[in-house]
Amino acid sequence: MSHVMRTVSRKILATAAGAAVLTGALFVQATTTQAASYTLPPAHAGFDYQIGGAYTPPAGVTVVTRDHTASPAAGLYNICYVNAFQAQPGAEDEWAPDLLLRDSAGRVVYDEDWGEALLDISTATKRERIADRIGALIDGCRDKGFQAVEPDNYDSYTRSGRRLTADHAQALIRLLSGRAHADGLAIAQKNASELAGNRVANGLDFAVAEECGQYSECDAYTSAFGDHVIVIEYTDAGRSKACEAWGDRLSIVQRDLDVSPAGSSGYVRKTC
Repeated sequence: MSHVMRTVSRKILATAAGAAVLTGALFVQATTTQAASYTLPPAHAGFDYQIGGAYTPPAGVTVVTRDHTASPAAGLYNICYVNAFQAQPGAEDEWAPDLLLRDSAGRVVYDEDWGEALLDISTATKRERIADRIGALIDGCRDKGFQAVEPDNYDSYTRSGRRLTADHAQALIRLLSGRAHADGLAIAQKNASELAGNRVANGLDFAVAEECGQYSECDAYTSAFGDHVIVIEYTDAGRSKACEAWGDRLSIVQRDLDVSPAGSSGYVRKTC
């Protein structure tokens, strides 16, 4: 499940690590064994967020995010959602016990809002093991025909009780961006506005920002990613703020908090 930004707005931006070179929508990433090309989602495109269940995209949508277990939408630009920094709810037993973050009493540390166990990314060895598993999911996104990947919960370190740090999170995201680029996939920075300035060093290509309109953080992402920012709001007020300030530049959609499929109770989808 997608992680919604917490009510405490984080305003401190890391120092920019450099500028990316754009040539249209095509970026080239060199790896140790090959040069793989990947295409970014078009800026200011009609967007739909379907991680709660796939359905026929509404008219005008050209970019869609779906869970890695779903199939891409035919003829559209498809972003593949993976929960990269936390276990899915109830899936703790699918991870080695030492890869779950624990407190001083040995209890698993949870993202309480979503009931998701945090993964322990505190050491290089553990990060490599986690990256191998998440990397297999990224490979699956490639095999299904997705064009990009969205690794969620990049900001889980902020919910770790200071057991994890921004450096830990960035070290893992660099492993994942290398895997995505080797697969020919673009990779998104999901939330963590305070780390956007380091996006070049971390190998991140575009941003997916939840509630940046609500918390007046969209400029943190555009400063680093230009117009390659996808905004998801969960309230009318947040959507109105995002649309007023950024509606002519960014992809913006409002969804219900559970990101329900069309036709189900609670389904909400609005745009600018």
